[in-house]
Amino acid sequence: MYSTAYARPGFNKANQYLAKEILEATPQQLLIKIYDFAIVNCQKHDLVRTNNAIQELINSLSFEGPDVKEISTGLLRLYKFCQDQMRSQNYEIVQKILSELRDTWISTFEKVKMVK
Repeated sequence: MYSTAYARPGFNKANQYLAKEILEATPQQLLIKIYDFAIVNCQKHDLVRTNNAIQELINSLSFEGPDVKEISTGLLRLYKFCQDQMRSQNYEIVQKILSELRDTWISTFEKVKMVK
């Protein structure tokens, strides 16, 4: 299924590398990649791509269990706020929030690795 994508015209080596990297990424790595994509596009003032990335973050939330539900509800509010701020062209605040969330996730992933 995925190998046919490489045969498409315009699918260069960089695209092949990116596709391979995404297919082999852990859920944690994918989450960080979405944040990176959102932050870069926020810096470019690209409303559509930034909001699409934030929507992917929203779609990845889980609301199962009381502890997870509380965290996910807070993140949902932040993500919705970021989408609203993008529509209002408040790029700096969105970039700050997304960057801080990204850094928090990375720190959390590193702490979990230390515990295991």
